[in-house]
Amino acid sequence: MQTNCEGCAGCCIDWRPLGGAPDHERPGRYRALDDTYNLAPLTSDEVRAFLDAGWVDALAPRLFVVAGGADGDADDGPTPPTVEIDGYELAAADGRPLFAVGLRKTAKPVAPFDDDRRWLETCVFLDPSTLQCRLHDTDQYPQTCATYPGHNLALDAETECERVETAHGEPGERLGDAAPPEDRPPLPFGPQALGGTVFAHPDPAALAGRVDRLAAGETTADDRATFVGVAVASSPGSLAVDDDRRTRAVERAHETTDSSWIAAAADEWETAAESRGGDEIDVGSDADDPPDPARVEGATDAPPTPGWDAVE
Repeated sequence: MQTNCEGCAGCCIDWRPLGGAPDHERPGRYRALDDTYNLAPLTSDEVRAFLDAGWVDALAPRLFVVAGGADGDADDGPTPPTVEIDGYELAAADGRPLFAVGLRKTAKPVAPFDDDRRWLETCVFLDPSTLQCRLHDTDQYPQTCATYPGHNLALDAETECERVETAHGEPGERLGDAAPPEDRPPLPFGPQALGGTVFAHPDPAALAGRVDRLAAGETTADDRATFVGVAVASSPGSLAVDDDRRTRAVERAHETTDSSWIAAAADEWETAAESRGGDEIDVGSDADDPPDPARVEGATDAPPTPGWDAVE
């Protein structure tokens, strides 16, 4: 498997405002409650590593609605189990809503595909100047990112590389060697993922109000801490959640949230974007004279990127 990522980052940026990106994440019965594009799901161990690093601000929880509601009329077959919270029929197991935790996206001034610089929802770890990941080749680099698009190739499913080629490039420009790697991790979703990348919240009543915020893209630091605590305390292959570990994880999340370079950079980017959009981020609009990325992110504790000259 070989990809050409320079000047692209299509899997790290919501490039739908630029045209040509299909809404590929919402077919079938289980659909993301939020509208984040290409959320990169993390394992329980990876969530714990971000917690240990003080980077809870980089995380985004995702719940799933069942298309057709409790009637299950989106597809043939038996009605999947659900639990209703804030008026949403959420995918559930034993009355517990199922969720994943991925990497958060925030508005940044980026210029993928040799386009003009625009305000687009971008992974918090993507350098808006180099379009390189700040976690690449580090211990915190998620398996999902490191092995993409291996699962797509193995399943003969369209890759983000090919979507970019179709809309903003040429065939073969981004995806070179299409042979899937043999050392792929397990699929992030499915029954085998329970407790590993798909978690079950043990207290549905505590999610009242939070579900509405997740659906509106207005997740708070307290919301993130709640879901991170469950993910860290989950046991692979089961619904079990260790209450003591969960409590400690939530407390640690609260101690570090809104104090990292991630939170500071996200706040400044969103303030700058809103100032140009009349107190509302005009996603896809031109990023004329944005703040200097080297100051907003590079002058903080953000891990640096090497530049493309250093990449073979």
